[in-house]
Amino acid sequence: MKQLTKAEEEIMQVLWTLEKGNVKDIIQVLPDPKPAYNTVSTIVRILESKGFVDYEKQGKGHIYFPLVKKQDYSNQSINALVDNYFQGSFKSMVSFFVKKNDVDLKDMEAILKEINKKDA
Repeated sequence: MKQLTKAEEEIMQVLWTLEKGNVKDIIQVLPDPKPAYNTVSTIVRILESKGFVDYEKQGKGHIYFPLVKKQDYSNQSINALVDNYFQGSFKSMVSFFVKKNDVDLKDMEAILKEINKKDA
C-alpha cells in the first residue's frame, strides 16, 4: 500500500468519516480556510489513481467512496513508522513515547489493561 501525502490523508480522513460524498461534501467538512474545488478534485483523482478511492456516477458528477479501510491504512502507517524510526521494535517506540510524553502510572496501567484485554 502506498503512503499518502498530508493533503491526501486529510481528504481520506474526511471520506472515512463521510463514507461517501462528492467534492462539495468533502470541502464542507474541511476546516477553514477551505481549499479550492479544483484542488480537492485533483487530490481525489490522485487518490483514485493510487487505489484508495473509487466513485459511482451520479448525474453529471461523481460520488466518491474509500476502497481502503481506515484501520488497514493506520496499521500500515504505524508499521512503517516502527520500521523506519525504531528499527522494527515496538518496544523502542513505546519506550520513546513514554519518555517523551511523561506518561504517568495511571495511563500506563490503562494501556496495559487494553493490551491484556486484546490477548484474552
